Amino acid sequence: MSWWCSFFTYLGFLVFLNFLYDTFISPLQLLYHKWLKVLSKEISLVEKYGKWAAITGSTDGIGKALARQLARRGFNIVLIARNEEKLKRVAEEIENDFGVEVYKIQADFSHGKPIYEKLFEDLAKKPIKFLVNNVGIANSTPASVETFSSEHLWDMINVNIAAATQLSRHFVDLWHRKGIKGCIVNISSALELKPCPTGAVYGASKAYLRSFTLALQHEAKPLGIRVQLVTPAFVVTRMCNYSAFLMKGNLFTPQVDQYAEWAVESIGRTPYTTGYFWHGILITFIKITPWRLSNKLAVIIASYLTNGINWRQKLATL
Repeated sequence: MSWWCSFFTYLGFLVFLNFLYDTFISPLQLLYHKWLKVLSKEISLVEKYGKWAAITGSTDGIGKALARQLARRGFNIVLIARNEEKLKRVAEEIENDFGVEVYKIQADFSHGKPIYEKLFEDLAKKPIKFLVNNVGIANSTPASVETFSSEHLWDMINVNIAAATQLSRHFVDLWHRKGIKGCIVNISSALELKPCPTGAVYGASKAYLRSFTLALQHEAKPLGIRVQLVTPAFVVTRMCNYSAFLMKGNLFTPQVDQYAEWAVESIGRTPYTTGYFWHGILITFIKITPWRLSNKLAVIIASYLTNGINWRQKLATL
């Protein structure tokens, strides 16, 4: 009996250590890269990956903020987005603010397979060794699947799943054939961690991206190619404009420039990061919540964010 007690004690201890590592590695790495990296001799991203970085979905939100942060650090930027007017405006902003070269590519990923031949031709015009797969679309407001059109659901699949998959495959193949040590960064979401009622398709698309990215890391590593997963929680962007509460921002919902300033310090350097210290703390609570309870909480939180319901009354019904 004592042997079994010792076995399960050690097993529980190992599981607990694994949980601590998995939970706190991202916040600790973020603190290191933001505050303590001056003590190291780590080379810059530009020195490691060359002068050109490409970002999809780069005219709004996190994509635009990351493009600016990378330009600030000396990268020339390839902007990839669907709106020609926004592309022109953001390109001019980055060129004027940071004095780098900007190359614009108009591409609408919701159109699926037909766009990629021309997109790959356009990408070949610049020596890109750093790719950020950021493009994504979400529900305009939390709602169940049957409320969305079939077209909208296909758009989410084409944009949130196919885009990162196709671009990752393209660059891993290209870099491998040319012996290039490049880097791919896939921007996911904290909704990747648990089933998400009222955001089922978006959350599932991010769960796919997480699984794909973590597997691709191991496939690409022997080729000298780094693949990173970035998992933000709520950030003040257009994706949150259904909620007045979120758009105000708070400790756990940073302004987009604040988020990007944190994220860029570890982006391309670690296998996984939330990109923002307090998101790492928030995700700890998401991980330890049983998924059956988190499903109920997701509905309550969505209702509160969109309609301002009395969440204390709702919690009492759990």
